Amino acid sequence: MSSLPEPQGERYAMNEHSNIVPLRQPDEIDDPLTNILRSGARQLLAQAVEMEAEAFLAAMKGLKRPDGRDRLVRHGHGPVRTIQTGIGAVEVARVKIRDRAVTSDGERIRFTSAILPLWARRTKSLDALLPVLYLRGISTGDFQEALAALLGKDAPNLSPGVVSRLTTEWQLEYERWQKRDLSARRYVYVWADGVFLQARMEDHSECMLVLIGATPEGKKELIGFQVGVRESTQSWHELLVEAKTRGLKIAPEIAVGDGALGFWKALDEVFPATRHQRCWVHKTANILNKVAVSVQASMKKDLREVYLASNRASAEVAIDVFAEKYGAKYDKAVECLTKDRDAMLAFYEFPAEHWDHLRTTNPIESVFATVRHRTVRTKGSLSSTTAKLMVFKLLCAASKTWRRLKGTNQLPKVSAGVRFENGIEVIQVPENHAA
Repeated sequence: MSSLPEPQGERYAMNEHSNIVPLRQPDEIDDPLTNILRSGARQLLAQAVEMEAEAFLAAMKGLKRPDGRDRLVRHGHGPVRTIQTGIGAVEVARVKIRDRAVTSDGERIRFTSAILPLWARRTKSLDALLPVLYLRGISTGDFQEALAALLGKDAPNLSPGVVSRLTTEWQLEYERWQKRDLSARRYVYVWADGVFLQARMEDHSECMLVLIGATPEGKKELIGFQVGVRESTQSWHELLVEAKTRGLKIAPEIAVGDGALGFWKALDEVFPATRHQRCWVHKTANILNKVAVSVQASMKKDLREVYLASNRASAEVAIDVFAEKYGAKYDKAVECLTKDRDAMLAFYEFPAEHWDHLRTTNPIESVFATVRHRTVRTKGSLSSTTAKLMVFKLLCAASKTWRRLKGTNQLPKVSAGVRFENGIEVIQVPENHAA
């Protein structure tokens, strides 16, 4: 008869003749696919670090000692380190390279891995996940528990203290970003919006003022971002002046935003040459809020006939038809549309390829849609400073996936002042060639 295993919770010794079946613990998840991915990631990471070290040695091959031997040589590996990634913990060892030369000043050539920095404990994508969790109502004290479901129960390096240190780093990053030079930048189009996150803000009158621009190459970039008051001319004026002070001298061709009067007044003061284009998504919502629910579906369809018209003349006719159809019973809805007629149809004087981009502030709305939706039911509140840093990190992460504008070949023409009518370039015919 075999002896009983010793107590004190030690694991049973397993061998091919054992009939003991280990039981899965309640908090353990057996996922073969994740295990395969993690194993593959470990091998790929190890190979990448090895290749990086070999490339460094090859570049330094010409350095020799006085006796003709290589100055830099492999010197084993450092201790195995655990890196937290989006698929859990991955173990890897850093390659060590030794400099065998002794210089008069005592300096040695050191190898620093760009893939695996000396003090790295998490991937950058994991750091980007933390502000998302915070904005969605998870406190710093609950990060460990929340991330355990994603990374495993032993996910280290994510304590409340670490998160606090990260917020300090984000503050420094935000301050550097706020001081960056814009003198070499040019933005053909800009989108502006004030985004409220009331569920997680101390002062419900405050919002995030966001300014995004499109470069002549069609790339979208975050220009300005700060906490302010959405309808306040002063808040928008400060944001625009701050961008201009840092070198943004050339006025954008057109700005897209909602009907908040504060932004448009500030824009006229700072960049008076910039055209106004009101967001059709905001305008549609404002119009529908003035009528009964039973009419909204029909009215929304009629509004689409306006902003999807192929030319400005057709859009003008559609507005007149809308006014005649609804003016008797819903005069406020008609007034809401007709009072901004010129600002609503300004996009017709720009390339047709860009109409989808210029009719709406979607470049900003799409970034905040999920955040706004998820923060409705969150408890507690954030200081304006903390919320600002969290949203700033979200914007930085989201900006890496922003799509370029369609019809990028048309942007240099817009920058050069070429006229467009109903989305088509106006060709100037010299007088001596006129019929």
